[in-house]
This record gives sequence, C-alpha cells and structure tokens, in this order.
Amino acid sequence: MRLGAIMVVGDHFTVTSDNVNLRAGPSTSSAVVAVFMTGTTGVVTQPDGAWTKVLIDGPARITGYFATQFLAVSGYLSKVAAANVYPMFPDTPHGNINANLGYVCGGLRACDLDDRPMLLMALGTIRAETASFRAISEGVSPYNTSPGGEPFDLYDPPTQIAKALGNTHRGDGAKYKGRGFVQLTGRSNYSRVGTQVDKDLINSPELCNDPLTAARILAQFLKNNESAIRTALKNRDLAKARKLVNGGSHGLEAFEDAYNIGLTSLPPS
Repeated sequence: MRLGAIMVVGDHFTVTSDNVNLRAGPSTSSAVVAVFMTGTTGVVTQPDGAWTKVLIDGPARITGYFATQFLAVSGYLSKVAAANVYPMFPDTPHGNINANLGYVCGGLRACDLDDRPMLLMALGTIRAETASFRAISEGVSPYNTSPGGEPFDLYDPPTQIAKALGNTHRGDGAKYKGRGFVQLTGRSNYSRVGTQVDKDLINSPELCNDPLTAARILAQFLKNNESAIRTALKNRDLAKARKLVNGGSHGLEAFEDAYNIGLTSLPPS
C-alpha cells in the first residue's frame, strides 16, 4: 500500500496523468487556465481536499487548482509504503498503520522534515509512546496517580511534576494528560505547541487525538528540537535522541528496536 496524497502547504508535487486541467477555482465548472502533462511539477499553496491550489514551476508562475487525485507528492516520504513500516511495529494491526501513516508523513512535510532520519525518529517515537499507531490518551498509572487518589493527581499542583508541566490548577493533570502520537503532556506544552500548530489545545485538549492534529503536533515537537535530534542521530546516540523528546529513558528499548529495524525496512534516501 502506497501512501495517499495528503497535501500540505509547501509540498512539491508531480502531475501523474496526461491532459490534466489546471482550473481557476476548485470545481470542474471553473474555467480551464491551462492543460498539463505527466511530469509537470509545482508547489502546493493551499490544500483543499479534492482540489489543491498550486504554483507551477517556471518563469510563467501560473497558479490555479488541480484535482488532487492527479497529483503525487515528491521527496523522500513519497517513496515510503506502509509495508516498509510494518516490520517496525510487529504487534500493531496493519490497518492502524495504513490509516495513520499518511497523516504522520504530512505532518513531517509541513515542518520541512521530509527525510529518512526524521521519519525514523518520528516512527520510533510513536513505537515508544503509542505502539498501536493510533493517537490515544495516557492511561492511569502509578506514575501519574497516587494510591487511592484522583486520576492524574500527581500532575496537579503543588507537586514538582505539576511545576515542571506548567500545571497551575487542580484538574490540570487530567485535562492536560498525555495525548496523541507523542503523548503531549502538561498545560505549558499544550499552550506552546498549540500556538505553533494554530490549534486551541488549552480549551480543546481532545484535539490532540485527532490524527491530523496529532501528526502535526508530533512533527512540531521534533522540529522544536531538530538540531539536537539530528546531531544525536548522526552520532548514533539513540538514548539522547529519545531523551530530547521524552525527557528521560521511558520507552527507550522500543524506540531503539523500531529505529534499528527501520534502518533496514525503510527505503534508502
């Protein structure tokens, strides 16, 4: 199964059929601006589901709308099939990977992380955080809940964990528990990353489990630490790379396993 074309602003694309109409608007009733052949390239300026607004490469700088079904994204991630990822998640239903891998790759492209090392980092992170390859909520555990206490009360003030997470009110622990592919946690992270991805995660924290938003959050979290992560990966210091995301070593074994399998299963750069 090859990934679907989930377009994001800034994507480079290639036209995949002959005689494809570039239209003035996102409709078959809109005027035809020009007709293009297989191999035409350009840049996405506004994804819109079935239609994609584009800028055609070249001195003419033609803009218009293509039907998305006739476009394929370019770059490293366009070479990756879901089957390349299956071995990295040996206990995960393939359907989950099929359903969500396109979102993950779209999020990476939106943050200009369209390369093999950052895909390995993203997939290893998902394996360590949510091995089901689904955007999910953190469960109650001894790490976040005191014996006999309210769920996630260890994340509430006045605990040191709450201070580190930026939680300021009772109930913030449950409200801003770990969610999504990267398990975004704490009021401070919800506020900072929410602003970066243009989502009001403070008032709508459940958006972190929307797969499109979850993928964008994961990519943004990696982007925020991109330089240090790339250095760690280049030095094969997977423990440090993991710590830059998790803050510790939780899930390190799963992260390393997925990363090392991916070195073989993913296409070369």
